Formats: sequence, C-alpha cells, structure tokens
Amino acid sequence: MPSREESGTPTQTVPLLVRLRGIRPSLSPAEDRVAEKVLANPRAAAALTISELATAATTSETTVLRFCRRLGLPGYPQLRLALAEESAQPRSTGAQDTDISAKDTIDDIITKVAFADASAVEDTAQQLDRDALAATSAAIAAASRVDIYGIAASAVVGTDLQQKLHRIGVVAFAWNDPHLALTSATLLGKGDVAIGISHSGTTSETIESLEVARGRGATTVAITNFPLSLLAARADYLLTTAARETSLRSGATASRIAALTVVDCLYIAVAQRHLSRARKAVQETRAAVASHHLRH
Repeated sequence: MPSREESGTPTQTVPLLVRLRGIRPSLSPAEDRVAEKVLANPRAAAALTISELATAATTSETTVLRFCRRLGLPGYPQLRLALAEESAQPRSTGAQDTDISAKDTIDDIITKVAFADASAVEDTAQQLDRDALAATSAAIAAASRVDIYGIAASAVVGTDLQQKLHRIGVVAFAWNDPHLALTSATLLGKGDVAIGISHSGTTSETIESLEVARGRGATTVAITNFPLSLLAARADYLLTTAARETSLRSGATASRIAALTVVDCLYIAVAQRHLSRARKAVQETRAAVASHHLRH
C-alpha cells in the first residue's frame, strides 16, 4: 500500500491563511512573530514592504523570506500577492475577531460563535485532501474492522464516526480509554483500518495507539488540524481540519464542528461505495427504532 508523504500536501490549493494556521506550531519563535502580524491583519500585512514587516515582527528580512518558504512560496512578492487576493475576497461580513470579551452582548456571542463555526466548516471543506478522502473511504469500505481513537472532545467525534459506520454495516469500534485502545490496536492487522483523531495532533495516547496499529499492518488515518503534527506523521492518510480556536474554546468547539464535517464527508464517501446496501441498512435500522419515537 502506498504511504502518504509526511508533508501531507493536498491535491488542491489550500488558502494561504488556512495553510499558515496549520503549520504555525512548527514555526520558530521569530517566524511565529511574522505569522502573528500576518494573521492579525492580512490586508495591512499585504501593504508592507519586507523591511516593514520584519521590523513590525521584530525580526530580520531573512526570517521573513524563510517564513515565505515555509508556506511554499518562492519569495516575499508572492506572499504579498496571496494576502492581497485573500483580503479582497472576504468569506463573510460577520465578525472577524471571534474571541469573546467581557463587554460582548448575547447577540455578539451568537454572531461570533456562528461565524467561527461556519468558517471552520467552509475552510475545512475547501482544503480537505480529496485523494486522501477517497483512499480512506476505499480502505474503510474494504476493511474487516475499523478502530477509532480519540480522547476528550475528540472522543465525541470518534463516537459519531463509529455510530455512522456501524449503521451502514461497517464493523467499527470507538475507543476513548487509552488502555483499551492499545489493547485493540495490538489485535489489528493487514486489511484493518485505524483512525486517530486529535485537533492538536499531539495527544500522546492517540499517537501511541495509531503507531501500534500501524506496526501491526493496519492502514492508519489521522484527522487533525495540524498537518506537520506527530499524529499526522504516523498516518498513511491525512485528513485535515481548518478550525480557529480562541481562549474560551480551545480545541473544543469550532475544531469539533470541523472534525465532524470531515467525519460526515468520510461517512458519505464510504456509503457511496456500496450505496444500495447502505440505503437498505439505514432503512432497516430506522425501522428498528421507530417504535421508540413518541408521536403527538
């Protein structure tokens, strides 16, 4: 089975700011200061010369050029052009600053949460690697068994995926206990699929379980926000989200919505491969629980 390159480069163009947020944890402190200035106001950053941006970020022009290369750009003119293009086509007229302040009204909270969640879904869909999604769905459709690993908020996403797959006849198990996950991963083999879910890609228990599953010959998949994370490096196929978290919602809300978007796409892609069987299974399972829904 061909393995994914660790760089995880998707087959379609990923928006520059989405790509920047994804690689930000891997930047040096000086590069991260440049990233902070760019993300704080992309339109203003696009208007700066390389010297002006370097000064604003208290770093050197060499660091700015290195920052450009980390984004896959040959030089600073290409960065300015990309920032100008993205700034000229705003996704929404809603609130750009989604962090919550003490002065926010209930209307402000609703607007900011809705904007953050909608942005997470849209950005995730735009940058999701189509080839990786197709390969993952094919592996799951042909798998003898699917194991899903996730802790805390990621466990909610894992349980949702397990329930969806189980409903169309795929033998799937979601594990949020690290010991049970490792036990299960040890019993996997060739023809099985293991999926690790972690927004940060740094959850040690999930990384360890995916690593054990890979060592046993299972096909491994990572669902994470950060393509250069340790979890991503353990995966044959990488499905990335594109969520922005803030101080009150770190790794728990917009990231969950983004991951559930990936899960929904994956579920439908798997179901499509055996569409008649999947439809029949959904109809039968719906009928099985119909008597438990109260009617007026």
